[in-house]
Amino acid sequence: MKTKPKPIDTELLSKPGQLMQKRALYILLIFFMITGCASHSVEQTEIATSTKSLGEAYMAQGNYIAALKELLNAEKMMPHDPFLQYDLGLVYMAREKYNLAEIHLKKAIEMKKNYTAAMNSLGVVFMRQKKWDAAIAQFQKTSGNLLYATPHYPLSNMGWAYLGKNDYMRAETSFKKALRSKPDFINAIHGLATTYLTTGQSQNSRLLLEKAISKTPSATVLHADLAKTLEIRGQFTKAKASWQQVIQLAPDSNLADEARQRLK
Repeated sequence: MKTKPKPIDTELLSKPGQLMQKRALYILLIFFMITGCASHSVEQTEIATSTKSLGEAYMAQGNYIAALKELLNAEKMMPHDPFLQYDLGLVYMAREKYNLAEIHLKKAIEMKKNYTAAMNSLGVVFMRQKKWDAAIAQFQKTSGNLLYATPHYPLSNMGWAYLGKNDYMRAETSFKKALRSKPDFINAIHGLATTYLTTGQSQNSRLLLEKAISKTPSATVLHADLAKTLEIRGQFTKAKASWQQVIQLAPDSNLADEARQRLK
């Protein structure tokens, strides 16, 4: 017995084509959603980066209020950027908000291991708060990093921290190490001269400063150090000339104000 052929269901024949069309539309929809999100993400990143750059420009100008405003706006868009956290730490440090500076610098170090610049700055924050031991610990970590290109910064800072503790022997050692790394580093020369004067080594201070000034005659702080050294040694005419040099080099500075008081 022959079976009758079943009638062809045209609906079934059309479904594969419709399904393919629907699938294609679905894929396109997903594509546009993804690319739309990606474009939005790229745009947000560009805005955040531009805002951060503007904040850094204000920071370089010394306009810390404007810098802080821009950097905080950038932080809302890119809260996990260690370099932005570092910038915020520097701005708060400049504004003497040391607790806030400490928070952001620690965040930068957590986000970027061995972030030596942030570690050194955190040590400076501790030093500004007279947390000498905490500062020294930070500087030791930084100066001990063989990949750090400028170890004279933490070494010199460590010297100042030891001076804060009245540990003159270690202060002298740290400043000398800094100068072995960079012989013309003014901060370390100033620190070593201060150590010499504090410990009654005025002759060593004079020799150090005269040699440094012959190489860097525009270093105002070294002229002030030499003037103090010459006063201690009773060479008042030469001391007067050094104080006058301070005023000539930086007439609007605090050192110049000190020089005018001394000259009276």
